[in-house]
Amino acid sequence: MVAKECEIVECDEAGNVTATYVQTAGSKEGVGRVDVILPTQTKPVWQRLLDVFLPAGYPHSVTDDYLEYQVYDSLQAFSSSIAGLLSSRAVLSSVGVGDSSASPTAALILSIIQESAGRIATILFAHRFGTSLEPECKMYRLLADILNDLAFVLDCLSPAFPKPLRVLVLSFSSVLRALCGVAAGSAKASLSAHFARWGNLGELNAKDSSQETVISLLGMLVGSLVVQYVTSPLATWTTLIVLLSVHLETNRRAVRAVSMRTLNRQRANLVYHHLRRGHVPTPTEVSREEHIFEQPGVLRSSAGGALGFCELGASLASFLRTLGPAHAATKATSVPSAALAKLLRPFDNSKYLMWYDPLSVSQKVSVHVAFKQGATPLDHLTAWWHALALAEGSHGQVHGEEAEGDELSLLERSMASASELVSKYQDQLVEAGWDLQTGALETGSSSRLIVK
Repeated sequence: MVAKECEIVECDEAGNVTATYVQTAGSKEGVGRVDVILPTQTKPVWQRLLDVFLPAGYPHSVTDDYLEYQVYDSLQAFSSSIAGLLSSRAVLSSVGVGDSSASPTAALILSIIQESAGRIATILFAHRFGTSLEPECKMYRLLADILNDLAFVLDCLSPAFPKPLRVLVLSFSSVLRALCGVAAGSAKASLSAHFARWGNLGELNAKDSSQETVISLLGMLVGSLVVQYVTSPLATWTTLIVLLSVHLETNRRAVRAVSMRTLNRQRANLVYHHLRRGHVPTPTEVSREEHIFEQPGVLRSSAGGALGFCELGASLASFLRTLGPAHAATKATSVPSAALAKLLRPFDNSKYLMWYDPLSVSQKVSVHVAFKQGATPLDHLTAWWHALALAEGSHGQVHGEEAEGDELSLLERSMASASELVSKYQDQLVEAGWDLQTGALETGSSSRLIVK
């Protein structure tokens, strides 16, 4: 029997052909031959070197915004490394390097105070802001470097202070650097999870570390030349300001390059107004409109003005305070007998409760949302859009656009509007690239209600 000819192509993770195997019939009966054909075009040396620092399967294994982010992230790390050397030189001068009267024990005690202050700050910051780090990872990524740059400035200022104040300045600098470490570490982990298209999060973090190692090494080599020639106070401060300006601008560009697929509060606001106009936006479109820093919980109109604020994950006490006065000692609330039942009735089939403080012309609406047990990220999104529709409706009532109807009817109308928006566009949002299964709207620890 004559063997059938066969051709097998071998590719790497990125789809590039590495070898072609061709089976042909041999001269003898029952004996075949397999030839290996290597590609005629091979990667240049620079591309092979670049592959060492890129994840396997690049560019298919990562999102489209990965490369731009990494380029700017590398540039900011380079400038930060040089600025760090100028800062370290100032700290060494502060602790008495070159001063014969300085005590090694005093320098050690100062180091202990700095470390202690930084570690306490780490614990407190993680406790207070830990739940908001992932939903607002872009903001905290930039904030981390702002804090780090402030620490550099304080370090360089420290030699000008008397010794007692110098301890406080360097300790505060250590606190800022510790806060930077928490915010940057958590934000970068969230960004890596966003970039990892094939679930290759571990490899992505490893390659990111190798990139940072090379950039930091280059920064230290260049910085070692800079610190030798930049010695006067004027030259030091001029160089530091230039480096920090480059550092912050490249970091801002890096964060702006990222198009997150999860819906945090600001992105949910923007998507809501796009959907009201009948347009389903992509994550890239929304990333061009969103701000890096935004007020927590703000509800904005399509024009960008603040309509009010929404507290997601509120306790039931927030609702009761809007219905009646609370007793100072017992915390018991006096409410009309039918008020609570009236409040709960519209939400019998929903996984959340909502109420709002009455709006006056000079005030912004304040919406309170409490989630029931079993609320999903989609329920969170529905509640947020409900609050946004409620704020729009309440704003219209004050200006005479919707004079009829009471507070409860406005609550029900806005609820129907938000639910319709979710059911109509849910599938289209997923097709556009949005991740509706990952919760990014709650930014703090919240309770859950069990209504019996």
